Amino acid sequence: MSDKKPICLSGKGVTKVFGLGAKKTVAVDHVDFEFYQGDLISIVGESGSGKTTIAKMLLGLISVTEGEVSFLGKPRDISTHKKKKEYWTNIQAIFQDPFSSYNVFSKIDTVLIDCINMRGGKNFSKQKKIEMMTEACSFVNLKYAELTNKYPFELSGGQMQRLMIARIFLLKPKILLADEPTSMIDACSRATILDMLMQLRDEIGMTIIFITHDIGLAYYISDQVYIMEHGKIVENGTPDEVILNPKAEYTKRLISDVPKIYEEWDLSTV
Repeated sequence: MSDKKPICLSGKGVTKVFGLGAKKTVAVDHVDFEFYQGDLISIVGESGSGKTTIAKMLLGLISVTEGEVSFLGKPRDISTHKKKKEYWTNIQAIFQDPFSSYNVFSKIDTVLIDCINMRGGKNFSKQKKIEMMTEACSFVNLKYAELTNKYPFELSGGQMQRLMIARIFLLKPKILLADEPTSMIDACSRATILDMLMQLRDEIGMTIIFITHDIGLAYYISDQVYIMEHGKIVENGTPDEVILNPKAEYTKRLISDVPKIYEEWDLSTV
């Protein structure tokens, strides 16, 4: 399926080193990847595997020490603030902690209007902007009338995560990076949020890069899975190739760590 699709984001030998000399840490170690347009890609690994560092490099929030990231087939250029801003209209993120994703002094209306302005809607009438914000909120099962004039901290964690998706609905980026976006909410809301992300992908052909430690979830939602350990990609392919027929020992361990309801749990490895 993927070979017919254009590649939207790729990397060759992408490396990130923090610190110098004896104190240096190689967080991401010469990784290669190809993400196809409209695919849902999961990058799976435990804490400290380098997956969040990769996410930050893809977003352009931290620099690449070595290697190259290409966007839509060309080497990515985010050398100036203007170019970075242009890049960010195409790639956006939802983070694990919704509370740190908002400016506490900005009301919800400001958060959403900023998205409309970013997509070239600066000169839309007030009425048109309210219509767009109402539509974005109802897409994520929130009522704009109940949110207007409120601050993000007046919402619950689940409502904040939904508001993050309402932002994405307005921005319509080509690529969405979702870093553990469901880890702080209950199982019922988690399913709803995943559902909303899938719906967005289908509606606007968005590519979703999912950063997660949950290999079971990756199996169910992904077109491609990348397994990371100690900054390296140890295995990648379709969910069936990687999770049903794992080759790397690390992948096998991740799979065996998933508790199975119908079997006795082996706690000897804990």
